[in-house]
Amino acid sequence: MSTVSHVINGTRHVNPETAQKVRDAIAATGFRPNTVARSLKMASTDSVGIAVSAFSNPYFSDIISAIETECARLGLMVFLSDTKDDPEQELKVVQALHQRRVDGIILAPSGDADGLALNYLLEHRIPSVLVDRTPSTKFDQVGVHNKSAAQSMVRHLVEHGHKRIGYISGQPGFTTSAERIRGYKAALKAAGIDFDETLLITGSMNTEDAAQSASRLFDMAEPPTAIAAGNNMAMIGAMAAIGRRGLSVPGDVALVGFDDFEWADYFEPRLTVIAQPCQEIGRQAAALLVGRIADPTGTRETIRLKPQLIIRSSCGCNSPHVPRTTDGGFRLPALAPTPPHNPPETE
Repeated sequence: MSTVSHVINGTRHVNPETAQKVRDAIAATGFRPNTVARSLKMASTDSVGIAVSAFSNPYFSDIISAIETECARLGLMVFLSDTKDDPEQELKVVQALHQRRVDGIILAPSGDADGLALNYLLEHRIPSVLVDRTPSTKFDQVGVHNKSAAQSMVRHLVEHGHKRIGYISGQPGFTTSAERIRGYKAALKAAGIDFDETLLITGSMNTEDAAQSASRLFDMAEPPTAIAAGNNMAMIGAMAAIGRRGLSVPGDVALVGFDDFEWADYFEPRLTVIAQPCQEIGRQAAALLVGRIADPTGTRETIRLKPQLIIRSSCGCNSPHVPRTTDGGFRLPALAPTPPHNPPETE
């Protein structure tokens, strides 16, 4: 029995001839290891749980794919559960994964002010990594530099001469939403533009909410000439509202948004967006979790990755609505000098 165990698990050298006999017997009998029995003995299931708003937010699909790929490479099975960004559902998902004896959990936390799921993870000392949203240094966590990324997309609109720039944020309570709003305000301040709270609308839960938010901006006596969207759903909602008003992008309204997605380059106009390094976020999250499973007591680590501003045409670039110079460049309105736009991150 011990020889068979060593061959299956690779825990000790076995004479090659003997090992081949064991493998031949396994093939002849159709033997499969009993993973449940093995997990009871080894106190490990070689499995991890992913708890994210998987179906209501398509942004997470690329991150999930990257996590699964890295876990498969490391020999880990993945269990995926949808939290729906609902605190009660999130807690149920975390509890269910724990009861199924996963070795660790990767969680994109909801905006739960009470932190029910996070407290459960801490109380039961479950190896965990937070992904995308990074609210607590008590956990390993992976996200992006949200503030500076939001600054860059708003600054790009300022460079096109826009001074009334609306911002449609995601759900309140998310660290990503708060950090991106700070970036929006910082970009305005750096350009010498006074912040107008009526141009900032928060709490867009889905594309229809975002469309209604954009409509409220257009109902203003002096509507914005440009809109920055805090996530992909806000971007699509804003596009819908603009279309319903019979307006054009970027002719009547310039538009930029956070999160690239598969069809962003197929819209007309093509969408200017902040692209997050989803594959790297997922890979780093899986690697951190494996390390935490191996060493539950080590120092927690926060990783911030740099996203990229992808310039297409919804902002006014590559558009016939923006006049060109004789050498083919863009003729943008002259702006007053602004302070350097790379302040240190404070998220």
